[in-house]
Amino acid sequence: MTGSYTRSSSFTITDARYVGGKIGADLRILHNYFGKPSLDSIENYVEEVALLLRDGYLNTVDYGFRDSATNSWKLRLRYTATLGGQLTDARAGNLPDSADLTGYSFYSFLTYSSSFWALTSSEQAKVKDGLPFSRTTGEAPSTLAGTSTAGHGYARNGAGVARDVYVAF
Repeated sequence: MTGSYTRSSSFTITDARYVGGKIGADLRILHNYFGKPSLDSIENYVEEVALLLRDGYLNTVDYGFRDSATNSWKLRLRYTATLGGQLTDARAGNLPDSADLTGYSFYSFLTYSSSFWALTSSEQAKVKDGLPFSRTTGEAPSTLAGTSTAGHGYARNGAGVARDVYVAF
């Protein structure tokens, strides 16, 4: 699934890094609660989000813990690029801290916007080459029975992300 949005011409890399920094704060909280992701990788995730959000190429990005045997999420933070009236700028945090994630690996999955897919293959390659790390293609982990909490987001200057937190039963 892909999405599309048009950013304000005044949405800058500084604005995008502000939003990315809030995501980074959530990831640091996960690290404090569960030991992952590594602190070194968080800065790369933040910069990846900022660059893609600035250029309108981010659709969704997921971070969390999954069962690799079934490719299903146990805990997932999903950030969806958004504009306008749906924007909120909340404090980072308010994440579940009691999930039993023993034996589950940290995982991230990203989808690009329709604006990205409208680029030529060489333009797409240039965008990907400018990111702090390379992603491999794969299938998105599934969600099974669980709860999902939306209504939290991070924004600045007309663009941002809406956050959804999923926890499996």
